[in-house]
Amino acid sequence: MSADEAVVDARGERCPLPVIRLARTVAERPDLRLVTVLATDPAAAHDVPAWCRMRGHRLVEARTEADHTAYVVEVVRPSTREGAP
Repeated sequence: MSADEAVVDARGERCPLPVIRLARTVAERPDLRLVTVLATDPAAAHDVPAWCRMRGHRLVEARTEADHTAYVVEVVRPSTREGAP
């Protein structure tokens, strides 16, 4: 994993904690490009994509693994959005 990537291990945590931890990680790490959220809560399947839409980030992938789902989020900063000066 490179310095501009992070993993939020929210397995076993219930809504809204996976999204709260995702938001906190993105806010605290301005260098992030990718965040992978590991979650077991079924609500994350709706919450993570909704958070991405509301914040202007992009859900790259949601893949089911053995005991959880991994949500890969591309962090889009204002300076990297399309059309930004």
